Amino acid sequence: MKELEECRLCPFECGINIEEGQLGRCKAGNKIKLGLVTKHYGEEPCISGESGSGTVFFSNCNLKCKFCQNYKISSLGKGEEITIEELANIFLKHQEDGANNINLVTPTPYVIQIIEALKIAKSKGLIIPIVYNTSGYEKTDVLKKLEGLIDIYLPDFKYFDDELALKLSGAKEYKKYATNAILEMQRQIKKTEIDENGIMKKGIIIRHLILPNHVDNSKDVLKWIKENMRDDVYVSLMAQYFPTFKALDTDDINRKLTFEEYKEVEDYLFELNIKNGFVQDLEDEEEQYVPDF
Repeated sequence: MKELEECRLCPFECGINIEEGQLGRCKAGNKIKLGLVTKHYGEEPCISGESGSGTVFFSNCNLKCKFCQNYKISSLGKGEEITIEELANIFLKHQEDGANNINLVTPTPYVIQIIEALKIAKSKGLIIPIVYNTSGYEKTDVLKKLEGLIDIYLPDFKYFDDELALKLSGAKEYKKYATNAILEMQRQIKKTEIDENGIMKKGIIIRHLILPNHVDNSKDVLKWIKENMRDDVYVSLMAQYFPTFKALDTDDINRKLTFEEYKEVEDYLFELNIKNGFVQDLEDEEEQYVPDF
């Protein structure tokens, strides 16, 4: 594939020849590598529903987040290699098993192969929505290749603070790339569509994980969303952070999020009057905050 002969699929633009076996920052090869294929019931309610989300976790990642909870797949590259045709069949099997959608997790390193697999699967009857579940560190010219193939964009918006992004994920100019990518997603997805069962068929959900000691970063992310996105774009405010992987040795993020930190960000979300989205309830303020999707 031509795009893999001088790979510039993500903002790092390694320029290496993947087809000849060279590996760039993400460590992805020319074959698709999957860490996990499963029906996932822990996504937002409009994604998982009662039937589950047909999730495909791709191995390797261009970001190297110190706090990644899936680091064995994303950073250590755990997984098995498959062909494009096998990936297309996985999509069709998820549909056959009644999944609400196909959920592509960390797809960026394999976006060219994924496009081909989706074309094959759609030619064989794949009709359920396709979810592009990404770190947000994307190039708009690559996202444009996906137009018409993706029904739901599920980007992270991790950082507004570029110094923090560089420190914790090794990502230069994260804010620029993430905001441009999210605006491109909004251009592609003209409106949100939710069916009678509360399942999203088309739309955008922007996820933000609150980090300990970085409440201001979270507020800046939410403020940008309010000022730049349509009201029908959803926000998912996440508070399930816990220190793992390299975060255990990083001073400002080596502890759990406090209730007070979460509440300050949640209050700001409501102050902004963002119309649609998800927050997480905590009955006992002394308990560690955990996801409740």
